[in-house]
Amino acid sequence: MADEAPFQLLHSELVQYIYKSGENAETENGRNITKLENMGFRVGQGLIERLTKDTARFKDELDVMKFICKDFWTCVFKKQIDNLRTNHQGIYVLQDNRFRLLSHLSAGKQYLEQAPKYLAFTCGLVRGALSNLGVRSIVTSEVSIMPACKFQVMIQKM
Repeated sequence: MADEAPFQLLHSELVQYIYKSGENAETENGRNITKLENMGFRVGQGLIERLTKDTARFKDELDVMKFICKDFWTCVFKKQIDNLRTNHQGIYVLQDNRFRLLSHLSAGKQYLEQAPKYLAFTCGLVRGALSNLGVRSIVTSEVSIMPACKFQVMIQKM
């Protein structure tokens, strides 16, 4: 529990720093989200290397996604994903009902438009982890009710 607060504070400061460094919020928003996602991508690559160094190879992409939902998510957010769904055609939906990086924002709808900038790092984190496991993907996020969020992972076939 003690290491949870510094991570949340670091993430909040990182988001604020990236957004304050931009001059025009309208034109810089996409660029800032890309910066945050790229940072998360690199962190995800490094983290998954450490987590899987003593793990046997995965049989298929479903096993990889289960590892992400259980072990990887537990390592980063101190809890497992609440729900994993798939259409068995390369699309997975990871649902976290109490996402820790959104919990400091109000539970109301007034901060809903601020949510994407707090989720970009995590999208990159998941994409980087999957990339290092040999799975090319596109990761997007959506929030309808704070602090619950869904991450959609679309596997790209090579």
